[in-house]
Amino acid sequence: MSLNLRGIVPACIITFDAEGQFDEAAYRRYLQWLLAQGPIALAINADTGEGPHLWPDERERVLRVAVDEARDIPIVAGLSASFTAQAVEEAKRAEQAGAAGLLVFPIPAYQGTPLDPALPVAYHEAIASSCGLPLIAFQLQPALGGVIFSEETLRRIAAIDSVVALKEASFDARLYLATRRMIERLDRPIDLLTGDDNFVYESFVMGAEGALIGFGTLATNLQVEMYQLIRQARWQEARAIWERILPLEEAVYAQPVRDYRARTKIALKHLGVIDSTVMRPPLLPASDAASDAIRAALTAADLLTPAGVS
Repeated sequence: MSLNLRGIVPACIITFDAEGQFDEAAYRRYLQWLLAQGPIALAINADTGEGPHLWPDERERVLRVAVDEARDIPIVAGLSASFTAQAVEEAKRAEQAGAAGLLVFPIPAYQGTPLDPALPVAYHEAIASSCGLPLIAFQLQPALGGVIFSEETLRRIAAIDSVVALKEASFDARLYLATRRMIERLDRPIDLLTGDDNFVYESFVMGAEGALIGFGTLATNLQVEMYQLIRQARWQEARAIWERILPLEEAVYAQPVRDYRARTKIALKHLGVIDSTVMRPPLLPASDAASDAIRAALTAADLLTPAGVS
């Protein structure tokens, strides 16, 4: 079971119209713009795409549109659920809709310490046995509703044959490095995908095979170039790209981090990619101050052109 995620995998937004309904035409235009920049895969219905805030039928429709647009580019579907039977059903729907892999979100049952490894292991095993898709486990900072797994838990999850990668999104460089070292000691190493938007370049320096990130949907071509330079050990050139776009990342992922989804849409509007920045309640729109900061960062990075300024 294989899934090539060694590159930039943008976690895509979702486009809503003024009434808060999925805008398919706008979504197709956005995906066409994104795909032209060279990502290795796309992540659909993940947190950036408000996947946990969509009805099941909406998630399936969005996924089918993405599969149709992507053609030969693999689509990773975010799998968010509240209980095992629901996750199994969602996994089957995603497989039938054409997903090439699943990003398995942490669930509310993980909350509280200590977390018995048997709980997340059984959850991943049930999903794995329900479909034929590769799975990406997901270590996510608690501030975004996630959990930091113990080493025993990660080892047992990684031992599941269907698990091919771990998205590490603790936003903690020391924890990231410890996770990298643990993965290298596994009997069957899996790919480490950085989800740490705040240190993408450094993640690659410390051994990430790929990046599955919300920030990947902005300045995508530059991040693809950065990745390629890193693979050629052209560190300084790659770092220069990262330093150029880092202020944009910091504007989008400012506190509170949960608002990054709305800020990402603001950035895409400034770039002329989308027109509507509507969010699915209870998520809130970005503030005017955030919009100004994002425009300033885009300008400083030389990403705005006269045609792209909205």
